Amino acid sequence: MKVSMWYNNNDIRIEEVTTPSPGKGEMLVKVMSCGICGSDIVEWYRSPRAPLVQGHEVGVEVVKTGDGVNQYKKGDRLFIAPKIPCLKCSYCLKGHYPQCNVVKDRLPGGFAEYILVPKELVTNGCYLLPDNVSYDQATFIEPLACVVRAQRIASLEAGQTVLILGSGMSGLLHIKLAKHKKCKVMATDINKRRLEFAKSFGADYVADAASNILEEMISANGRKADTVIVTTSALPAFKQAWETVDMGGVVVLFAVPGPDKDVTVPINDFWRKEIRILTSYYCGPLDIEEAIDLISKGDIKVDDLITHRLPLKDTAEGFKMLLDGSESLKIIIKPHE
Repeated sequence: MKVSMWYNNNDIRIEEVTTPSPGKGEMLVKVMSCGICGSDIVEWYRSPRAPLVQGHEVGVEVVKTGDGVNQYKKGDRLFIAPKIPCLKCSYCLKGHYPQCNVVKDRLPGGFAEYILVPKELVTNGCYLLPDNVSYDQATFIEPLACVVRAQRIASLEAGQTVLILGSGMSGLLHIKLAKHKKCKVMATDINKRRLEFAKSFGADYVADAASNILEEMISANGRKADTVIVTTSALPAFKQAWETVDMGGVVVLFAVPGPDKDVTVPINDFWRKEIRILTSYYCGPLDIEEAIDLISKGDIKVDDLITHRLPLKDTAEGFKMLLDGSESLKIIIKPHE
């Protein structure tokens, strides 16, 4: 079978490997769609495991099941979580599912014609797709689940004012979900086309990220934001977040700068104003279930976020387009087309 092997963002090769056969408790699935995630192009995050087959936003079809797999059969349509929690450790019992390190198995990369699903993920990481959810729509389940979790821990609710810094894929999903919750939303970006997307997807106000965002926020809303969500790694966004969050508000760090970049936090000012800073990394089982439900019911529409569909051989081109960012939002790799 063919896989797209990632060495770095400028070295992605189509390679031939042996198609695996499922052992006891395992499952072989055919990758129908796999989205390129913004985290896939973050080299400092991915390089320690290179070379590797990337891709974790998948829609798949079951091809063959190993002995002992009774819950799924050939032809079943699935979403598979990239990694899963044990549900029993101290972190899981506190709801910190992404921090669980008991289950070591990960989903092998989805930029491939087939995936051998490990036993642990067959047992607890697979979700049958509703009939009305396509394979392409399935590629949004994991990123939307991450957004669901971030807004849940921030206690986002109707009537709040939300500032979303960055209108890439994650930012646009945050806009869609915040508007579904009946929040007032302001969004920023340096890319005018992305600001147009943000406006069309429901943002009440948009602003060029290079402008004075505090002034823009006050002008549009009359006061600062109840919640600020940072979805970009650009350093200026963190200073903007500190400046624009209202007293008693919350800043959610959905994205982070590189590990070599320092961010200064105005602790003394935040202490007096009772500002909360939260980090949100990945998602848990309940978030995945909610994301599937939101997509299936049409509460969050995702088809309008897809800008490109490419065959496996063009994975490198997809990475280039995402790195450029001027014309692309969601790029989906179709290994069998």
